[in-house]
Amino acid sequence: MAQQLAASRSAAAYSGVQTYAAAHPGEGAAAAYMAIGHAYSLDHRYGDAGTAYRQAAGAGNALQDYATYLGAQAALQNRDGTTTVSLLNGFAGKYPGSIFAASAPVTQAQGYLLLNDSSGALRSLGSQIGQPASQKADYLLTEGRAHEMAGDKAAAAAIFRQIYVRLPFSPEAAQARTELQSMNAGPSAGERKLHADALFNAKRYAEAGAEYHAIEQNDQSLGQADRDALEIYAAVCDLRLKHLSHRDAEKLPQTGDDSAALRLYILAELARNDGDEAGNRSLLQQMEQRFSQSRWLEEALYSSGNMYLIKRDAPHAIEVYEELFRRFPNSTYGPSSHWRAAWLSYRLRNYPEAARLMEEQIARYPTSAEAPGALYWRGRLYEEPEKNFAQAVNFYTALSDGYRNFYYALLARERLRMMGPQGTVAPAFPLGEVRTPPAPTLVQELPENDPHLIKARLLANAGLNDYIGPEIAASGSSSQWGALAQAEIYRSYGENVRALQTIKRSGSSFFALPIAQVPNVYWQLLFPRPYWSDLTADAAQNGLDPYLVASLIRQESEFNPSAVSRANAYGLMQLLPSVGKAQARRVGLKRFSTGDLLQPSINLQLGTANLAQVLGRFGGQPEYALAAYNAGDSPVRRWMAENNYKDIAEFVESIPYSETRDYVQSILRNREMYRQLYAGQ
Repeated sequence: MAQQLAASRSAAAYSGVQTYAAAHPGEGAAAAYMAIGHAYSLDHRYGDAGTAYRQAAGAGNALQDYATYLGAQAALQNRDGTTTVSLLNGFAGKYPGSIFAASAPVTQAQGYLLLNDSSGALRSLGSQIGQPASQKADYLLTEGRAHEMAGDKAAAAAIFRQIYVRLPFSPEAAQARTELQSMNAGPSAGERKLHADALFNAKRYAEAGAEYHAIEQNDQSLGQADRDALEIYAAVCDLRLKHLSHRDAEKLPQTGDDSAALRLYILAELARNDGDEAGNRSLLQQMEQRFSQSRWLEEALYSSGNMYLIKRDAPHAIEVYEELFRRFPNSTYGPSSHWRAAWLSYRLRNYPEAARLMEEQIARYPTSAEAPGALYWRGRLYEEPEKNFAQAVNFYTALSDGYRNFYYALLARERLRMMGPQGTVAPAFPLGEVRTPPAPTLVQELPENDPHLIKARLLANAGLNDYIGPEIAASGSSSQWGALAQAEIYRSYGENVRALQTIKRSGSSFFALPIAQVPNVYWQLLFPRPYWSDLTADAAQNGLDPYLVASLIRQESEFNPSAVSRANAYGLMQLLPSVGKAQARRVGLKRFSTGDLLQPSINLQLGTANLAQVLGRFGGQPEYALAAYNAGDSPVRRWMAENNYKDIAEFVESIPYSETRDYVQSILRNREMYRQLYAGQ
């Protein structure tokens, strides 16, 4: 009921939870009143929220710190400074283990500011001096406002400036800028430029471009050189947003600093977009001559290499990728550029060079995402053409042992089965550099008496989902069991999507371990089977492997029936409305509407029918069909037309779109995981 109340906040939901509170005195009532207070806060009924939180505090003990702190927050939103300050007096002493112990002084200080008591605010904040909380944006903004209220404008401005420049993505950054402007204290053009640069690096191009333009046009203290540079910075944002024309780019000013390299990069990108290889190459040469260490040359080289990769021009792609990792050995693009040069050498059948680069890949980038592929394909080269079968076994074995359930480990074991026993030989040098992902420490039994776990479960009962993770993380031993506990809590009230996401994003390298070494509960959370009855029935109706369907859904929507993508694809199997309509007509489903795709049963019925058709168009070959499901039929047909792949694994690695290649490999790996986990069930 609490989860429903948080989602709908209807009169019936409020009434249901109120009735529950009356019938379940003690901790049950406390959780119910917490749910009501939370819902009132979401509805901006802060006075009613405060009343509900007081009732929660009086009904039970386990969530008293939440009732007190959230009650103070409600009072603050209701502009009741007296209640805010009163509730939080001595909070840390009363609730020393609370996750709010560090933030309560900030909220109390904000209450003091409502009372025009700057000394009280600074006194409250003083308890956190030297602590991590004192570097957070909400603390700093409150501290700055307290100094401003006390008349210390210089101290206030310094703090606001720190927020604006050092914490540009916080909500408080905009407020700090407003405060500086109201004090006529900035921010300066240089500070605004740093702020805009941070936005650009975070790929928030619209905001960054607007700021570059604003600085250029409105700051009268700037010289022409600075204005010219800002115009170019704004232009690269327009380029990223696909708003920049050739005419506008050609008009960009000539400058003498690194913005000149950026101007050339912009022109090179436009040439690439137009398919003008000669123009792109000429601009790269200019950058290499004039700006040999610029980050924009690094970006331009990677972009140019990708252009040739997509155009299937392997020689030029290799040339550019090699130039990139030669000039910029520590580039974030280094591992992928190096691997692409190695792979394209293999595709050109320049096997000695491919072997050299693959061994170098393993040695130079042992923890990169490309390392398993390098191990596999170097093994293939040992197997054929070198006929060194014993060394091939060494590579396949290292891959299988170190990356147990990775896509390439599955292929390596297939090769080992095909080859059979071989003689032994000392491992080649790069195998000594292999660095497999660290094995996680996993527990199966949760510490049932841990107070933070107990509170987290109560929070779930109260519908306070946003606090479940932080509460669990507050336990000193949660690194071993926290992800499992959080996922189990989500699953307990039907939030299978959040449960899956919690385990996937826990940072543990589950796929590096044999299945038997990971407690089964983790695998069940990682590979769930919601809607299994409908899924298996629809898969059988269309002649599909249900584990392939489940793996595709896991990749497409993580089993979220309400998922809608940026490409306007809907539901579990991410169907476009046009595809859904066509399949509905084909299977005889009448009165179809786009909203029907958000119903799991309909999405599965139409999605499996569509997947069967895609497989049929590609001869039943899952690798082709999955690539087409992600990238469309036409690109896959073009890639297939080359018709010079030794086997299907070579086709998959040759997919030029990274997203599509990873998509195909992930689904095929996950299909095998489903088979191993649930075969015979």
